[in-house]
This record gives sequence, C-alpha cells and structure tokens, in this order.
Amino acid sequence: MANEVDRLKGKRAVVTGGAQGIGAAVVRRLIQEGARVAVLDLDEVRASAELDAGGGHIGVACNVGDSASVDAAFAKVKAAFGGIDILVNNAGIASAPGDGSLEFHQGLGKRMGEIKSGEAPTTFADQSIHTTDEGWATVLNVTLNGVFYCSRAAVRVMAECGEAGCIVNVASTAAVEGNGPVPYCAAKAGVIGLTRAMARELADRGIRVNAVNPGSTDTPLMQGIPRSAKREIEAGVLLKRLARPEEVASAVAFLASSDASYATGSVVTVNGGAYFI
Repeated sequence: MANEVDRLKGKRAVVTGGAQGIGAAVVRRLIQEGARVAVLDLDEVRASAELDAGGGHIGVACNVGDSASVDAAFAKVKAAFGGIDILVNNAGIASAPGDGSLEFHQGLGKRMGEIKSGEAPTTFADQSIHTTDEGWATVLNVTLNGVFYCSRAAVRVMAECGEAGCIVNVASTAAVEGNGPVPYCAAKAGVIGLTRAMARELADRGIRVNAVNPGSTDTPLMQGIPRSAKREIEAGVLLKRLARPEEVASAVAFLASSDASYATGSVVTVNGGAYFI
C-alpha cells in the first residue's frame, strides 16, 4: 500500500464544486496526498480561495450544467497541467425553484399537525405533482448532466494524451433510499448508472470509474436545517452522528489512488451504518 502522504504525487486532478463542503474537503485531501488540483466552481475567485498558488493549483470558473462552459474549463486545465489523471465529479444541487420541495414540506408539516392532533390526516405530502418542468430540468441538468459533461471532457483529454486515469463520482444514499427531493434522488440514481456504464466502456483504456455514496454529511447545507431535524437524522444512523466531509474525502482519495487499482464500477457507501446494501 502506498504512503498516503505521497500516493497521489505527480497526479493532475480536477474537482468540480470544490469550493465548499465535501468538494473542498476532497481538494484538501488530494493536495495533502501530493496531487496538483484544478478546482472548478461557478465563481473563479471562490474556486481559488483556499488554493496555495505555490503548489501550481488553479481555480477555474465553470457551470457544469453548460457543456460549452465545461469544455472551455477543461481546455484551460489541459493547457495548464498538460493532461488529467483524476476527475472528481462532486458538483450538484439538491433542489431548485419549482421542484416541488416547498409544497412537499408545507404538506408534510400540515399532515404531521393533523396526526398529532388526533385527526385522521387528509393532507398529503406531495412533491411530484407540484414539480415543474423547469424545476425538474434544473436539478437533473446540474446533478446528472454535469457529471456526464465533465466525464466526457476528461476522457477526451485522457484519450488525446494516451493516458489511463480515473473518475470518482459523488453520488448519494438518496439514490438507494429514495429519501430526498424527487429530482435529486433520480439524478443521483442516474449518477450510479452512469458510473457503471462508463466503467464498462472505459476499462479497455485503463480508465477506472467509481462512485462514493455519502450519507447525511455535516456540510453548510445541512447546518441550515432545524436542530430537531438534524437530531432525527442522527438517530437513524448507527454511529449516531453525521459524516464529516473529511470522511467522505478519504473514500474519494482511496478510489483515486493506486490502492484501488482493481476497483472499477464500484459504489463505496459512507453512511455511518444508516442502512446496509
């Protein structure tokens, strides 16, 4: 097994959505292990904020849901790095205006109130019937299409350079549990399907494709939910706490390294024992 301090030494990595949360933890971990990292985020200043310029790392503005923006960003990375060895597809959104989440939470609150008062509930917690085409498309475009656009761009660079490499996709346990916004669950399930299909396709090129399935993780997004809801989530986890972003980053770094050289098409679940598959 390689020394974790340098097992990614000399590798050139791209991390999407790398300016905060799990993505930022992944960036820090890959740099710690010796990789040169390009952080892709909507805002170039935010993407570059935590990078050490002396390490040759770069921040690049990129909208992963826009294939032209993706192709332009990867062209910049290729020009700066000369190639790409690792892609971590982390960027994604859980909800968007018009996706039905607001109506779902309003309905759920009313239904729980009816139950607590001893009434037979007559309100339903619906999301799908309130989801607009635009709300559905926005979540799918960023969270699923973005993974494909970035993977396609990275593979083109790897193929042009004649080099093997690896892709690690950040999926979600929502893809398996179905616990979360409907468009988000569908998008993350699509990420897992894409992971396995591309693993089969790209094996002959020596390109490995794997995914990490995080459970509920203590990111800025999670910190915005009510404490009572957070306690309820923690109670359903065997380890009785949320994941730390660094714990998810550890799984990503493993899959990106030669220690996982025989892993492709795999989905590594990091959920504290919230469920077993």
